[in-house]
Amino acid sequence: MSDRAALLKGIRAWLVFFVVCLVLSGVTAFPLVHELRWTEEALRSLGVPEHLPGLMEWIERVRDGLDTADADHPFLLYGTDWLAFAHLVIAVAFLGPYRDPVRNVWVVEFGLIACAGVIPLALICGPVRGIPFWWSVLDMAFGVFGAVPLYIVRKRTKRLEALTEAAVPGVAAAPAQ
Repeated sequence: MSDRAALLKGIRAWLVFFVVCLVLSGVTAFPLVHELRWTEEALRSLGVPEHLPGLMEWIERVRDGLDTADADHPFLLYGTDWLAFAHLVIAVAFLGPYRDPVRNVWVVEFGLIACAGVIPLALICGPVRGIPFWWSVLDMAFGVFGAVPLYIVRKRTKRLEALTEAAVPGVAAAPAQ
């Protein structure tokens, strides 16, 4: 396998991993009320309240808030439906780099910027909304861990671009199929 083919294969594998994670993150935002009930039940069955009472108090508070919103103001949960949809739409954007990483490296760079943006959002909006700091750290971890595959993809894409330019100076090669 040529260096170019190996790079392209690796880029595509990391992109598939990233898109799968993005889609899973999105679709899990639809059934929040049910997921939180299941999570609370699972944590109780594992004995978490005795070992991590702060976590259980937070889960109970959030579940109570979602139950109230679902019962009294279900239109509020429409916002999380749009959040889920946004994850799915963003995932579709990564088809461009999958098809032609060099030409569409900007999508990967956009993703890296979005991942970086998670940190100030969590640090600013978390306290404003009464989110415990440890939960904001968990949210920030999504940005950090999301950036890892994108950083690898960008680095490999730049290497692929250099190989392409070295093969035919001034002419970008078509992506391998």
